[in-house]
Amino acid sequence: MISSLEGKITLCAEKHIILEANGIGYKIWCSEKTLSKLPQIGETVKLFTYLSVKETSWDLFGFLAFDELEFFELLISISGIGPKTAANILSVATAEDLQEAIVLGDETILSRVSGIGKKVAQKIVIELKSKVKKLSKGSGDKFRVADDIEIIDALVAMGYKVYEAREALKSVPMEVKGVENKIRETLKRLGKR
Repeated sequence: MISSLEGKITLCAEKHIILEANGIGYKIWCSEKTLSKLPQIGETVKLFTYLSVKETSWDLFGFLAFDELEFFELLISISGIGPKTAANILSVATAEDLQEAIVLGDETILSRVSGIGKKVAQKIVIELKSKVKKLSKGSGDKFRVADDIEIIDALVAMGYKVYEAREALKSVPMEVKGVENKIRETLKRLGKR
């Protein structure tokens, strides 16, 4: 298994790059978000990779961060979600935002992906909710799952949409502590919209 590659970018296309490492050019499929963060052609980059082996092809998928690769592997563990669909999902938002949406039961971000309808989005949320909670705890609680759920539930009870509440909550400074204070600050931001 090829778990990472470091080399020079020799070509950058719409959905993939060619990365030259030790004289070999590797075609690596990337999400739009990853492609937008890559250095320019001729520069060196290190990517964490996933090798998808099928009867008709071997495809490499590349990620700048290990947590993106982990989330990608969770997505493809769901029946009906292939590597290219998983890469498309990672094109609409960061892995962290997608994980948070799944934990909060908000499939609106997933529904924006071409080819993913409401039923498939709900399936992803249902199948990954507990796995994503474990993943977030293992990565140092990048988002405070319990607090966020409580805050967003309270705001939804007040009539706000899940995605509105989540976006407003993200803009609350990290220095603000306590669920009540965070709700107050989030409401201020929602009031400005």
